Amino acid sequence: MRLRSSLFGCCGLLLQLFGMVVFLRGFFPLPAKSSGAKAKASDVPAEPAGGLVSNQTQLPSPIFGRVVIMLVDALREDFVFGHKGRQFMPYTWHLVERGSSHSFIAKAWPPTVTMPRIKAMMTGKIPGFIDIIGNLNSTPLLEDNLIWQAKAAGKRIVFYGDGTWIQMFPGQFTEHDGTTPFFVPDYTEVDENVTRHLDKVLERSDWDLLILHYLGLDHLGHLARPNSPLIGQKLSEMDSVVQKLHVGLLSKEASLPSLLILCGDHGMSDTGSHGGSSNHELNTPLVFISPAFAKKPLGFGLPIPRNNLGHLIPSVLEERSLREQLRYVHLNGYQLSLLIQESIPAYEKDAGYKLFQIALKSHGSWIKLYLEGNTSETLANLGKKVLRQYLDAVKFMSSSLSKIVAQYDMYSMIVGTIIVVEVIFLLVVSTPEALGSTAELEVPVSSPFYSLLFYLLCLMFAAIHAVVCTSTTTSCYFCNMSWLLVATVIVLISALKCVLFSTLWRCFANRKPQHKSCAADCSSWSELDLVLLLGTFGHALSLGSSSFIEEEHQTWFFLVNTLLLVFFQDACRKYFAASDPKDKAKKWNAEDDEQQTAIHGLFETSYLDPEDDKSKDYVRSGKNYEKWLVLSSPWVILVFCRVLRSLNQTGMKYAQKPDFGHWLTSSNHRIELSVLTAISLLLIFILVQRTCSFVSKAALALGLVGIYCYRAAVGNVVFPWKPDKHDVSKGIIEARFVYVFILGILFTGVKDLLKSGVVSSDTVTNGRGLWEIYNGLVLLAALLLRPHNLPVLLFILVVQMILTKFIWRTLGYDAAQITIIYYWFGQAFFYFQGNSNSIATVDISAGFVGFENYVELPAIFLTIYATYIGPLLWAVHLTCCMSSERSRYSSAAVGHSCYCFILLRAIPASVYVILITSLRYHLFIWSVFSPKLLYESTHTFVTGAVCVMFTAMDQKRMLKT
Repeated sequence: MRLRSSLFGCCGLLLQLFGMVVFLRGFFPLPAKSSGAKAKASDVPAEPAGGLVSNQTQLPSPIFGRVVIMLVDALREDFVFGHKGRQFMPYTWHLVERGSSHSFIAKAWPPTVTMPRIKAMMTGKIPGFIDIIGNLNSTPLLEDNLIWQAKAAGKRIVFYGDGTWIQMFPGQFTEHDGTTPFFVPDYTEVDENVTRHLDKVLERSDWDLLILHYLGLDHLGHLARPNSPLIGQKLSEMDSVVQKLHVGLLSKEASLPSLLILCGDHGMSDTGSHGGSSNHELNTPLVFISPAFAKKPLGFGLPIPRNNLGHLIPSVLEERSLREQLRYVHLNGYQLSLLIQESIPAYEKDAGYKLFQIALKSHGSWIKLYLEGNTSETLANLGKKVLRQYLDAVKFMSSSLSKIVAQYDMYSMIVGTIIVVEVIFLLVVSTPEALGSTAELEVPVSSPFYSLLFYLLCLMFAAIHAVVCTSTTTSCYFCNMSWLLVATVIVLISALKCVLFSTLWRCFANRKPQHKSCAADCSSWSELDLVLLLGTFGHALSLGSSSFIEEEHQTWFFLVNTLLLVFFQDACRKYFAASDPKDKAKKWNAEDDEQQTAIHGLFETSYLDPEDDKSKDYVRSGKNYEKWLVLSSPWVILVFCRVLRSLNQTGMKYAQKPDFGHWLTSSNHRIELSVLTAISLLLIFILVQRTCSFVSKAALALGLVGIYCYRAAVGNVVFPWKPDKHDVSKGIIEARFVYVFILGILFTGVKDLLKSGVVSSDTVTNGRGLWEIYNGLVLLAALLLRPHNLPVLLFILVVQMILTKFIWRTLGYDAAQITIIYYWFGQAFFYFQGNSNSIATVDISAGFVGFENYVELPAIFLTIYATYIGPLLWAVHLTCCMSSERSRYSSAAVGHSCYCFILLRAIPASVYVILITSLRYHLFIWSVFSPKLLYESTHTFVTGAVCVMFTAMDQKRMLKT
């Protein structure tokens, strides 16, 4: 079967994406031993008594009457224990210092987002990394947890705050009032809706457990970063809530004292976000406040959740008797030992389990001596020894269980890797033919189904599947699938192997290719070719290093800077290299028309009479202008790149350093940010309107005005006539006003594309439709980007114009080279925008622009688009340029461009799948490599969507031809 290279590459990328999905399903399985069984008070073991009868056979009685959990979202530890705590939370600071509390620094486990952290706090279990996907739409928590235990014990639970709790624990609260967690611009009302209930609820006595989850601090961090003065105001507000709760609880003391717990679910990075693994994101305060701490330790009188991995904090037990301390750690160790037996097949060999058995026997001996009335020093020394054994045992068992928090589904990972590797090898082997003069290649699709090898492979893989599924002791995704789906995957893998073998055989058998390759046109490789090749493969190999992943932006900045120097070298060679003057003049004259068209398009000059002397002088001066513009263009772009690097610090090493974006977003510089926003929007209109129809120009202008109004409504910028206005709204009306014009421009573009493809074969209409779609995407990007990032969008448009007019047209680069150049710039602008390979830099607030509540599909689309604005706009601009340059390039150019673009995405994705499989036990697998895997998968999906448009355009062009 003969296929266009674009269609062949697009199918290959979609197959690779399928393989990556299978791999992800194995790499991010459900957490191990996610049992739905619940611990019961009747299952509590009796105290070991060395053959005697002990009177401690039940749970210790509760020592608190009422408990209040005050969870402040994104409350990092220095906000309470550091300078900010002393300055803005004086009441809390006083409680911590005076001794009626226990305070700790709690260390979260990545990913540091809300839903997994709530799950960890309530179950005592480390959540799986894939739980981050459920953060936007939480499902009921079925595992054993403190909320269920309290409800089963007859406790009355009241909740106010983040609606995630209501989704995770449906039907568990006697009273609740949830708030929307994802509308980031709201940092005032979202907390007031919690605090307004406190006066009444503290006066009542019909509850036992009160849970408060405040979101305002987290929202402020996303909007203004942790050093904003607004953070201090919010901390003062939280301190007043702590005071109100503490005073209210003390005034209602009953037979049992109350307990106030102040904590955070996760911290806040220096850029105001979270999700990563920096110390400020992991470390949170944990403060227990109660008058009981002068005489009693912490205890709720509830069974330990069945899947808990944590261990007791020794310091909270110091006030209790030695027997009571041993009882507490015995119950903790017993619960962990049961979990060890369920989770580890050879649990008898576990060091913690063996030490627990030793401690259990020693504990029985101690109890026997105690019950016999022994009061010697030997009893005290033995008791302290048993306590140390218990504490060491629970620490070892907790550590062992933490290491197996999620077990890899290796079978699914291997199947996904095989598909990915087969596809990338097939794409690489087919590259010479795919980049041939016709951009077509012969694909042996039907022949494998008639070969003996295909059926032998199917039988072999079916046998392997049967053996794996009958011998494995762990759950496997593929083993639980129906045989029809399994057979489909087996046929796919076998067919890909046969196609790959057939393609390799044809390449070796036919020494003389049927079509002349692009590479054959050149006698040698240019410096640009070498830079592009070495840079592409060098970057792919660098993904095996955690440091290179954390600082990947440095790689792309270096590659783009190198590329600009190569542009300058090629320009110097074009204008100054020693050669035959006659040949040079002949070459320049041949290019005059096209180059002068570019200059005239830039300066909007009128038609010149070629016979007029003044016109000839103007042509000569235009030629000089063209030369110096081309020579200066790489340096201008280099300056732009340097400016953008200072706008947003990213990565891990320098993320905490101040940058220009931080300066702009501070509340003291709203006027400067407003001026920058207005200028950026005006220049964006000037650059974009050149390819718009009259109606689209009007829509673009109104849309950009609406964007400024939206940013003023949410409090990012100010109007000149109201510089001191501080009223903040959600900007719903303003954002939807802009959406109307975005959809109008996109509809115009789609209409022109359909018209050119169905009604007529007008190439002008087709090109205009593509540019309209591009302009609509630019307007959407301007709406979603934060105001300080609008210069990034502006520089995207400026650099694209410079590259188009003065670089690749003038220097004569082919479609493959242009595609790689565009891909590199797209990657660089991904990081110029402030992104990184950490989940913390994903701006989820973009998914809620123009929406009152969480709407799943629009939120996912807008968040992904806002994250990948750089790569997407460069890819779509490449599509528009290839469609508009039909007179310059052959009909195969679009196919070449699409195929190269697919290769550029498929190569690093395939290499990374192989690397992360070998590094799955690396120390930084969850903090560095796993987030990067999610980024690679999402980027591949986004690239697939663009390539589908690329392929459709190429197929339509082929049919017309």
